[in-house]
Amino acid sequence: MSVRILALVGSLRAGSHNRQLAEAAVKLAPAGVEIELYEGLAEVPFYNEDIDVEGGVPATAVKLREAAAAADAFLLFSPEYNGTIPAVLKNAIDWLSRPYGSGAFGGKPVAVVGTAFGQYGGVWAQDEARKAVGIAGGKVIEDIKLSIPGSLTRFAETHPSDDAEVAAQLTDVVARLHSNVGAAV
Repeated sequence: MSVRILALVGSLRAGSHNRQLAEAAVKLAPAGVEIELYEGLAEVPFYNEDIDVEGGVPATAVKLREAAAAADAFLLFSPEYNGTIPAVLKNAIDWLSRPYGSGAFGGKPVAVVGTAFGQYGGVWAQDEARKAVGIAGGKVIEDIKLSIPGSLTRFAETHPSDDAEVAAQLTDVVARLHSNVGAAV
């Protein structure tokens, strides 16, 4: 049986290094692990309880929830915007936290990683993402961390999957997340 990991990327930019990091994770996933790089976060409207009602939920939010429901675990890729989590990633977490008490995260393992231009690789944003997804019901695996600093220079001419150190670290992240699927909460 294959384990399904849903990857959510907090950057919408075409040349996003976090998207490239997610692509590398997909490429490096071991046998028995399928990583789905979710497309369409830009189309999901900002969370609003007035539209999160039976018969009124936007199709893009329904699609996100269906993809999350089918996942065994989550891998979030967060850059750092002004010292915190990007709005698009927070919005996805908000949609997946509902309906209250039975959201799509539902005790499933979650790891948060990423890269940013600064010297700390986006750790503040990643910590905020861990906090939000934990409150939303995810089982955050706190000891799985990967914050890659200096993204603009490090990945200027090298895709993360071609960086041996990053590839090894990402492979370890995915293996450790995989090992938490089905583990007691």
